Amino acid sequence: MPVRSVFDMVDEAKAALDNLSCSEAQRRVDAEGALIVDIRDIRELRRDGCIPGAHHTPRGMLEFWVSPDSPYTKDIFQHGRELIICCAGGMRSALAAKALQDMGVDKVSHIESGFEGWRDTMPTQTHDEWKAARSA
Repeated sequence: MPVRSVFDMVDEAKAALDNLSCSEAQRRVDAEGALIVDIRDIRELRRDGCIPGAHHTPRGMLEFWVSPDSPYTKDIFQHGRELIICCAGGMRSALAAKALQDMGVDKVSHIESGFEGWRDTMPTQTHDEWKAARSA
């Protein structure tokens, strides 16, 4: 059996998801209390910057932190608010959002352009600024 194309998997995930523009993601955060979940590697955050107010979750821990019966459950994911997943370019986030959808998370979407698109149109912070704002 041949290995499936990751591009086909991303296309299938996007077909099942709410694919958000950066401005719509920010609107949902501001108006509806959605949470942007940045799944990029910490090295990407340090190198490229961060979305103000986003919550960082390593991609490898996302399902474990969201699952209410996991020993790694994080309270921030247990309140039923929309989770807007973001990665660098919109592919990892589509796969991650689809995985959460498959887990039964009702309100999950992703930023279609990823952080690359966000950086071109919306405010960002350096990693140090983002860390300082979280602890303030």
